[in-house]
Amino acid sequence: MAAESGKIDPMHQFLIEPLFGQDWQVAGHNIAFTNSALWMVLTLGAFWLFMLGGMKRELVPGRWQVMVEGAVGFIGDLMKANIGPEGKKFTPYVFSLFMFILIANLLGMLPVGFGGVHPFTITSHLTVTGVLAVLSFAIVLIVGFARHGFHFFSLFIPHGTPGYMVPLIFFIELFSFMIRPFSLGLRLFVAMTAGHILMKVLAGFVINGMNAGAGIAAIVSLPSLILMVGITVLELLVCAIQAYVFALLTSLYLNDAVNLH
Repeated sequence: MAAESGKIDPMHQFLIEPLFGQDWQVAGHNIAFTNSALWMVLTLGAFWLFMLGGMKRELVPGRWQVMVEGAVGFIGDLMKANIGPEGKKFTPYVFSLFMFILIANLLGMLPVGFGGVHPFTITSHLTVTGVLAVLSFAIVLIVGFARHGFHFFSLFIPHGTPGYMVPLIFFIELFSFMIRPFSLGLRLFVAMTAGHILMKVLAGFVINGMNAGAGIAAIVSLPSLILMVGITVLELLVCAIQAYVFALLTSLYLNDAVNLH
């Protein structure tokens, strides 16, 4: 966590490192099991455990089952509101997407590490959020062309557009459509990265102020600590909001593919 000269490096937390000193090379590429891969596995494992409690289907559901059914119902209502009855087909995917991002965000907020491995926020890497966004975008394209064929291109020509404006509007709408995966992945990446950098910077103020003496600690460390606690609470809220926004925008994009007018 700390860089040289006792300084805290806020970017070190995003460094992808191989675990157990591995150096596996295949065709010149390093395929070692990294801290990023570990936290992806932990995220999937936590998701599986969460769902396991909701699959009991007891006549009188317990708290865990109610929690799982509530989460599924929340995404189900979102899909129905944005897409309609056909949104039910896509609920499993959007729910999995929502839960994966939410759990990954929350695991990255753990205050302690284990065995020398510190918590790692996989959604703070554009490669991860980008893959999720491109996957969602690909599903939108597949659904759109499968249901409507080349008529899907009419999405880029709003109803009532004058004929002489069609070429210009078409390219503007097409460009707007094509940047969707970039904005979708970038939004989550920026939100998580910025929040974690801010928390680490404030933590550095707290630690360095305390090391400097009682007077500096009172002036620098105490206000920084209070602010850091507030930012941490806000970041926990951001973890949930960003997962919801990703699921919401995915459902809206799917609506364009399903309910093309």
